[in-house]
Amino acid sequence: MSDENRIIDSNSDEFERSQELALRPKTLAEFVGQKRVADQLDLLLSAARNRKAPADHVLLSGPPGLGKTTLAMIIASEMNAPIRITSGPAIQHAGDLASILSSLVEGEILFLDEIHRMSRPAEELLYLAMEDFRVDVIVGKGAGATAIPLELPHFTLVGATTRAGLLPSPLRDRFGFTAQLDFYEDSELSIIVKRSADLMGIEIDKEAINELGSRSRGTPRVANRLLRRVRDFAQVHSNGKVGINEAKSALEMYEVDEIGLDRLDLGVLEALVKRFNGGPVGISTLAMAIGEEAETIESLAEPFLVRMGFISRTPRGRIATPAGFEHLGLTPPIGAQNLAGNQIGLFDTPASDA
Repeated sequence: MSDENRIIDSNSDEFERSQELALRPKTLAEFVGQKRVADQLDLLLSAARNRKAPADHVLLSGPPGLGKTTLAMIIASEMNAPIRITSGPAIQHAGDLASILSSLVEGEILFLDEIHRMSRPAEELLYLAMEDFRVDVIVGKGAGATAIPLELPHFTLVGATTRAGLLPSPLRDRFGFTAQLDFYEDSELSIIVKRSADLMGIEIDKEAINELGSRSRGTPRVANRLLRRVRDFAQVHSNGKVGINEAKSALEMYEVDEIGLDRLDLGVLEALVKRFNGGPVGISTLAMAIGEEAETIESLAEPFLVRMGFISRTPRGRIATPAGFEHLGLTPPIGAQNLAGNQIGLFDTPASDA
């Protein structure tokens, strides 16, 4: 099962993408959650406006669906500047990046999603562009090659990454502000669900709102996707109004459990517990066991499972905690508690699969 097919994190069609765009807040005042980051950004942008200068470069880091793209668009809106959107995988050659940079206008926002996946030659070109606002264009080959400096307008780079640890230090150091986005509280997600329901014209009661908020994995994107699926269920099986019964029935149909785990999450947890007796096991081995890509597990399932305390990352590999065993209705083996104590940070270097 690929990550595009996950009910909580897929781009199913053009209509849903346009709806998702319409639900995005346009200003920091409308942005729900991430108060610390929002306050820091507000100060950064207000100071830049007072100076009548482009804002410093901004790096947004955190798991998918927490609002990195939304914040990039808000930065452009708050600075009253145009925004250019591209992604790391799309920039495989230094010439690709040079073409984009040379076409920017003064004060423009360049949003570079998945910046950690940009090619190394493009990264090295970006260092100079971010710091000195120029690039060196190489003309000719071999001994006769000449570097011609090309001046760039002052722009603001907004980079987004789910894997901040993969960014080289010279690139990270050139960002004037780095924000680590955290998972949302259930109460914040309930506010987001209510706002989205109002914008979409969905009649939904408070109990159903809170149910969706508590099953949204701390992620606004998930909350909005689940809201649409619950709306579909209510339109087909009832009068269109979403009550607590409709919400629970729809979420059960889409295999989202009472705390928000979906099929991929449960597949990872069950493989770790039932096939490997709780681990430790390397991420590549775990990925092969469930027929998934290691990167999909690391970016989509693992952050939430670690946050819930169901698995841990240790120098020896991934392990299931006693809470993970108990969530599946199983008794943890003797010694599982001691293994769980050896966990390392969520975004540290993964343990070797050797």
